[in-house]
Formats: sequence, C-alpha cells, structure tokens
Amino acid sequence: MFCYNCGCSLSEHDFCTACGADVSLYKKIMQVSNMYYNEGLEKAGVRDLSGAINSLRQSLKFNKNNIEARNLLGLVYFEMGEAVAALSEWVISKNLRPEKNIADDYIDMIQSNASRLDTMNQTIKKYNQAYNYCVQGSKDLAVIQLKKVLSLNPRLIRAHQLLALLYIDSEQWEKAKKEVKKCLEIDRNNTLALRYLKEVDLMLNPDASGKPAVKRKNEDSVRYQSDNEIIIQPLNVKETKRSGVSTLLNIGLGMIIGLAAMFFLVLPGRIAEVKNEANAKIAEIGNQSDAKTATITELESQVKGLEAEINRVNRELEGYVGTDGTLSTIDTLLSTAASYLETKDAAAAGASLDEISAGIDVTQTSEAFQKLYNSLFTVVGSELAQTYYREGRAYYDSSKYAEAITSLTGAVYYDASNVDALYYLAQAYRKNKDTANAISTYQKVVELFPGTERATKSQEYINQLSK
Repeated sequence: MFCYNCGCSLSEHDFCTACGADVSLYKKIMQVSNMYYNEGLEKAGVRDLSGAINSLRQSLKFNKNNIEARNLLGLVYFEMGEAVAALSEWVISKNLRPEKNIADDYIDMIQSNASRLDTMNQTIKKYNQAYNYCVQGSKDLAVIQLKKVLSLNPRLIRAHQLLALLYIDSEQWEKAKKEVKKCLEIDRNNTLALRYLKEVDLMLNPDASGKPAVKRKNEDSVRYQSDNEIIIQPLNVKETKRSGVSTLLNIGLGMIIGLAAMFFLVLPGRIAEVKNEANAKIAEIGNQSDAKTATITELESQVKGLEAEINRVNRELEGYVGTDGTLSTIDTLLSTAASYLETKDAAAAGASLDEISAGIDVTQTSEAFQKLYNSLFTVVGSELAQTYYREGRAYYDSSKYAEAITSLTGAVYYDASNVDALYYLAQAYRKNKDTANAISTYQKVVELFPGTERATKSQEYINQLSK
C-alpha cells in the first residue's frame, strides 16, 4: 500500500514515514475496498454474478483506482453478455494504469476480432428493436427478435429475462421456465430470474402439497395433474360427433386465421424491417458515393495543381538552358572568376558581374552560385569602388558633373560604406541642377551616416534645396 500524499510505501504505523501524513483512515478505506473485492471474487467464483457486481461496485466506491476490481467487474459484465459495459470498465482501467494492465488483452481480444465486434453491435440493435416492439405492443415480433438476439449472444441475461417475461405474459409457462433456467445457469442468484421462476412454478404447480386432484361432490368437473400440466375434465358432457366436412371447415378456417394473423402481425413488421435495411443500405451507398465524389474532386484539384507545378518547373528548366539560361550564366561566372585571377582586370570582371546580375535574379540561384558571386563581387567591387571614386572626384574637380555622377554612382554601387563617394555624388547632382536626386542622395547620407560631418552638411543642403 502506498501513501496517497507522496506515493511512498506505507509501514504498519498510522502515519507515513516519508511525509508524515495521517493514513489511518486511508488504510481503513483501502482495506474495505479490498474486502469488497475479495467478496466479489468469491461470488464470481460460484457464479453469483449479480452479487459480484454489487460487491465490486462497492469496492470501486471506496477506491476507484482498484484496477483488479475494475477488471473483474468488466469480466463479470462480459460473462453476462454486457459487452459494452465490460469495455467501458476496461477502458477506464487502461486509462488509470496504461502499463502492465491485463485490460489491454481484454480490449484487444474484442477489437481484433471484427466479426465478434459486429455481432455485439447487431445484438444491441436487435435487443433495442425487441424492446421497442414490446413498448408498441408487437409482442410476437419482440419474441422473434429476442430469439435472434440469443442466437447471436446466448449469454445476454437481459434478453433471457425479457423473453421469459413475454412467455409469462402469453401464459407459455414451460417456455418461460426454460428461459429462466438458462438465465440462472449464467447467474445463479439473479433476483429477477428467481422471482420469475417462483411465479412460473406457482402456475405449473398450484397444489403446494403435491397431491393429485380428486373428484368432488356437487362439482361439474374433475381436476387432475399430468406431469407439469393441470387437466380439467367436465362431467356429464357428451362430445358431439363431428362430420368430416365440419373438420375440413375448421381446418380451413384455422389456416385462414393463421394467414390473416401473419399478414396483419408478422408481415408489417417484416416489411418495415426490410424497408429500414434498404434505406440504411441506400444511405450507406449515398455516403460512399459522396465520399468518392469528394475524393475525385480532390484528386482533380491535385492534378490541376501538379500540372501547374509541372509547367512552372518546365519554365524554370527552360531558364536553366540556352544562351541566356542559368547554365550559361554559371559558365560566365566561372570564366569571369578565372579571368580575374589571371589578369586582375577588375573593370572587365565588374562588367561581367553586371551582365550576370542583369540577366538573372542572383538571390534565386543556388547557395554555391551566390557564394562565388558575392565573393567575386566583394573582391572586384573594392577595387572598382576606389577606381570609380578617384575618377568621380577628378571629374567633379574639373566641373564635369555628368561624368562625375556616372563614376560616383559606380563607386557607391560597389562600396555603399564610402561616405565620401555618396556625399560627392549628392554634390554633383546639386551642381548639375538635379535637385530631386540631390535631395534624395543627401537624405541617404543623413540616414546611413548619422552624426558625421558629412551628414550635418547634407542636412544643411537639404534645407537650402527644399526652400
């Protein structure tokens, strides 16, 4: 036994030696739960299933985590034909103890056998249908349905009890007694079955003393017992002689009455059952058709999507080949890198890199392509930036502002961190009377290099040009 507070094993003391919690009442509750479990186990062993259910329920009232009691309760339910109640108890048991629980085997035993599971479902449906027939007053149909139920699940005590009750209602005492005995073979102390048996025995054996009935004076009949039947024979009554014609008429009338009874009692129920089965089948076929239609629609949508993806991939593939494709671009990049390593001609390498970036989106290429392109651009760009900056300053100092704008733009393109190149580009725009580009370029100086002298001067020029 373990402590409810800390989970440590308890000793003979009335307190937990680990956490000090008072466990005297807890121990008593656990002992009572185990006592009821042992009592239920003994009753189940002698097939007192109703008594076992009561004892095991009491055990679970005191300790809902008593896994052994819950598993045994499920077994008792299953033995009585109550598969749903049994599964409920085993599922609860499995949730309480997921590991090393025999309830797993019980659940797998039922769920792994599809035919058994389908039989259980059919049994429940047919029993409910029989009950509805009883409520509606169609007792003959209820008897037929209950016989089907017992052919599928002969251990369902509720079906035996209901069938025995219907036989009692129709005064078929022998059949009722057979059903009650079948019920008691499964559950020996079933209270309701014992009550039915008592009623049936009273009707089959009205003379409690067991003495045969004798002829009495001043009576018009003699009553005697033959086996389990009580026979009442009237006195001084002569049987009328019947002709063959009347016998045939009676037989014919009986057949007509039988056919009429079947037509008005049995046939409507059977027709309704067939209609219900047909409607259920139609509904099932409709659901399958809807599911297939939805699947077809989904597959068609997937096909359209795949076709669009194929077209996109084909377009991309076309871009990878040809004179302007990516494969050609890769060759160009490799040739540019090899040429620069041999000649150190930064201008030619820069022009080749510009041609590559104009032809494709470098960010959409492979990682290796981007790495080589960016490395070459950094090496070449640093040298070109200085070259373009020197040319731009020379043009600027010579008042050739258009040429200065071109060279300084290249310097900024290859080295965006060169504040002087950006500043003199703005100055060249201003000297060339291009006020809009001058203001935007001065604004970049202010944004990219805040707090510098160039940024301060740029802000002053922005204020002047804005006025």
